[in-house]
Amino acid sequence: MAGTAVRGHLLHPLLFQLCCGCHGLRVSTSTRILYTLLHVLASAVCCLMLSRTVAQAITEKVPFSVVLCQHLPGGTDCEQLVGSSAVYRVCFGTACFHLAQAALLLNVRSSSDRRAQLHNGFWLLKLLVLVGLWAASFFIPEDNFIQAWHYTGVCGGFAFILIQLVLITAFAHTWNKNWLTGAAQDKRWYLAVLLATATFYTLASAAFSFLYKFYTHPAACHLNKALLAINGSLCGIMSFISITPCVRLKQPRSGLLQSSIISCYVMYLTFSALSSRPPERVLYKGQNLTVCFPGVQQDELQTEDTTVAVLGAAIMYACVLFACNEASYLAEVFGPLWMVKVYSFEFKKPSCCFCCPDKMEEELRGTDQTCEQAEESARGQFIIQDEQERVVYSYSAFHFVFFLASLYVMMTLTNWFSYENAVLETTFTHGSWSTFWVKVSSCWACVLLYLWLLLSPFCLHGSPQHRHNTGPRIVRRRRAPQRINVST
Repeated sequence: MAGTAVRGHLLHPLLFQLCCGCHGLRVSTSTRILYTLLHVLASAVCCLMLSRTVAQAITEKVPFSVVLCQHLPGGTDCEQLVGSSAVYRVCFGTACFHLAQAALLLNVRSSSDRRAQLHNGFWLLKLLVLVGLWAASFFIPEDNFIQAWHYTGVCGGFAFILIQLVLITAFAHTWNKNWLTGAAQDKRWYLAVLLATATFYTLASAAFSFLYKFYTHPAACHLNKALLAINGSLCGIMSFISITPCVRLKQPRSGLLQSSIISCYVMYLTFSALSSRPPERVLYKGQNLTVCFPGVQQDELQTEDTTVAVLGAAIMYACVLFACNEASYLAEVFGPLWMVKVYSFEFKKPSCCFCCPDKMEEELRGTDQTCEQAEESARGQFIIQDEQERVVYSYSAFHFVFFLASLYVMMTLTNWFSYENAVLETTFTHGSWSTFWVKVSSCWACVLLYLWLLLSPFCLHGSPQHRHNTGPRIVRRRRAPQRINVST
């Protein structure tokens, strides 16, 4: 059981498979890459549907657009072909595609299962099915479909946000625990811990300075200033609590490394929130300025730039894809309750590449099998069959998380609770207050989750970890009862 946990605790499975020297493409890797490309395709279609420029081009240059609109439930104005309604329908087809596979692939344990062929093959057929679901969704009557699907998207989007928060806190917790395990065996690991901690705190401080310089203004942006002050204070409070003697007594491996990682993520969420809020207009030095977004200088006229918006959207989508792939690994290892069990995992051996699957299997089984030997067993084949005995990740959880990711992307593109007038050209540049507060809530939820990890041993007195961390007890020996006979 512990060995399986070592094998599956992979926080960067695709990246570290390359950095650890593995050659050749595995079936598990190629399948996830193709599903990722399908999701990128679906997201690109949603962006095109949401674009005002594309909507005008469809109306003017597509000859059969008028005939097509006449057969859609929306009428002849083609409202369903573009805008937020189109994004909702495309994401509905994508979500159904992944949810159906999540149900069909329950309890698949190896690639020898017939259902595994559905997951690892039939790519042309699955592409046609996905496109067919997109097309069929446009024939769903309007009625209350959009409103009902909106509430479903809100629930799924928040569930996906929770998964992302669990993954980042688990990553920080695992990294800190692994390297402190090495520090207990070799003092040189302390140097690595100090360097990593200093790097993350430097990045967090640089991000705070950047946000304060480019997202505030002397005459406005008071909300931005308050948010930066609150989140900066929360990072300091987290760092202080992580090294207090009472917390170190309950959790000896708690330290500044995991606090620095969480602080960096909090600064990223703060950047994402500030980039998602609408700008302000203020009269400053006789000029009517639009402020509270990155500009030329803090005291001069700020000009709108889409570079920061595109960068933020790219980072957000990369986090989405990472969460989809990583959650399926942890679900296979720890089971349905992986979001709870992942924090209690214990490492036996430290490693700079502690996320690499092959390194973890060597520690698990005590064997010296390497990636090159695996290639020899495959006899030079480009595709390596690595799931004949057991799947590397949970197929069902993989598709279910992609189902939630489709809902999250849908809500992000359509500005969450203000989806009626969502347009791609303004989604990532002008933003909306609903998106801003959703991201601020995500930031504070991340802080609360990490604080709960630090302070939960004080509440869970009967947990195994608490009993393990308690010091030796002094047991007072009781005197044996003596029998006194009194004879008369």
